[in-house]
Amino acid sequence: MPSKKHHERTRAQESSNAIERMYITMRHLFNRGFYKPMGISGETLRNTLLLLRPEIYGSVGDEKAELEGLIYVIDRLPKGIEACTFINLTSDEGYATSHFKAIIPKKRRRNCYRIDNEQMNIEITRGRSEIYDILTHLTFLFIESHKIGKRVLIDEEGTTTRDWIKLEKAVLSKKKLSQEEREVAITHTANILGRTFNELTTIYSAFAIPSQPERLLHIVYWLGKLAIEELINNNKRTVTFSPVLRERIGHHIHGEIWADAIKEALYKNGLLDRPLHIISANMHSVMNVLYAPNALKPNTQKNDIFDIYQSLSKKENERLRNKVSKEALQKGMIYIKDQSGANIDVQIFDTNTFDVSKMDIKLSETRLEQNKPVILVMDYAFGEQAYETIDELLKPYKQKGKPYHLNVASISIMGKAGILEGDKGDIMIPTAHVFEGTADNYPFKNELKKEDFEGHGISICTGSMITVLGTSLQNKDILKFFNNSTWQIIGLEMEGAHYQKAIQAAAKVRGSIKPDVKVRYAYYASDNPLKTGATLASGGLGNTGVKPTYVITRTILEQIFN
Repeated sequence: MPSKKHHERTRAQESSNAIERMYITMRHLFNRGFYKPMGISGETLRNTLLLLRPEIYGSVGDEKAELEGLIYVIDRLPKGIEACTFINLTSDEGYATSHFKAIIPKKRRRNCYRIDNEQMNIEITRGRSEIYDILTHLTFLFIESHKIGKRVLIDEEGTTTRDWIKLEKAVLSKKKLSQEEREVAITHTANILGRTFNELTTIYSAFAIPSQPERLLHIVYWLGKLAIEELINNNKRTVTFSPVLRERIGHHIHGEIWADAIKEALYKNGLLDRPLHIISANMHSVMNVLYAPNALKPNTQKNDIFDIYQSLSKKENERLRNKVSKEALQKGMIYIKDQSGANIDVQIFDTNTFDVSKMDIKLSETRLEQNKPVILVMDYAFGEQAYETIDELLKPYKQKGKPYHLNVASISIMGKAGILEGDKGDIMIPTAHVFEGTADNYPFKNELKKEDFEGHGISICTGSMITVLGTSLQNKDILKFFNNSTWQIIGLEMEGAHYQKAIQAAAKVRGSIKPDVKVRYAYYASDNPLKTGATLASGGLGNTGVKPTYVITRTILEQIFN
């Protein structure tokens, strides 16, 4: 008889199980309506995050504080959240018309409102993925906060270390710190965080904002102060979900309002019957490719077009960007500023208004004349929101009780993704999307091919991609498994499977659009989570992302026009 194989769980299997448990726990806590992150109700979330130890959160499982992960999280949460005991996740419940001033995080488009000294409200209008994103970041933040609390407490009466007393004095002092006082405060903070003076001075300016140059000191102080309150007085921080949010989530409320506004604009402008090409991309690349050559004529005659794109993406060149958008609005672009809460703006380009001779991309004039395509560019969706928006957009438009089917010719999705076999700035062409935590897979015929992108000096890889539940729920073990197993995953992103699920349903099941609709997917690498120092927490792409963005945009437009 063959001996039984002794099976030990691999780290990748443990990680996969941890992600599944986090996902289920977050849904359970949401349905329950509230939880205390550092109490018994938040224990499963904390334990699974520490078991998973995501790459993006670095040393979250160690005794020392994690600095790069802290920047990543702070950039995605509202300013001042570290000082709030009550965090309330709400739907769009009318705060925009109140006296409360919206706080928008640096790296996430969401409206947040500081209600009083203790409470922060965060508006959720982009579906469940947004809730998972916030809860994961808050779990990391509170774990870090308790590390600080435990390091500075000497006894159960609440006596604290000298370092803490000095930090408190620096933070509560109303006057501006001199260089000398700042360095003294950094010395004490480094001790509290278990980091070196050098590590803190290197990263200090990354936390600073114009209104708060000493922001790192304030973040550390408030995280520690609230942790001490919890440890000594059992005064636990609480996360609540408003009844309206719990009632609305999953019902496509924002997606439906968003899609109706777009279809109404198409109808009013007489564009509803024309071939429609939908592109999910940022709000600048398509507009710049179509209008920059003419709007910036003197520059484009002297410089390579990719240098023009590079200068348009620089923060300081607002004047150039305004010139291009002015030209676009005068010559055929319709801009729909989002009013639905979906946080997705839209541009519609009527190719009937284009002067073909002024374009610098290859296109067939006769083909353009025959087809007269309309291009609809929608800003990036977030996770599960991709299903909600495309699902609603592809439904027929009802006018006076009569349904109008959109004449959708193609749907193109471009965006950023993590790469598993390459570097920042490389291009990935997927052949299928696999949904993480399940064996659900969505193969498709991608109109974009590897050879379409050759000759630009950019590395290109093709294969399956995985749609993950959140950017922060990955570690090296699980990513190596995706890459090395027979799935042969080349990269990870958050929307692909959701887009394809909606497209397939509309084309093959509901019959809302033609079954032979063309699809295009292309991503450029924002990070390589398998490489130390190349994760998202190590900072943005900078100028590295400009060339691949425009190479993809131009290729998509050439295919549409030809």
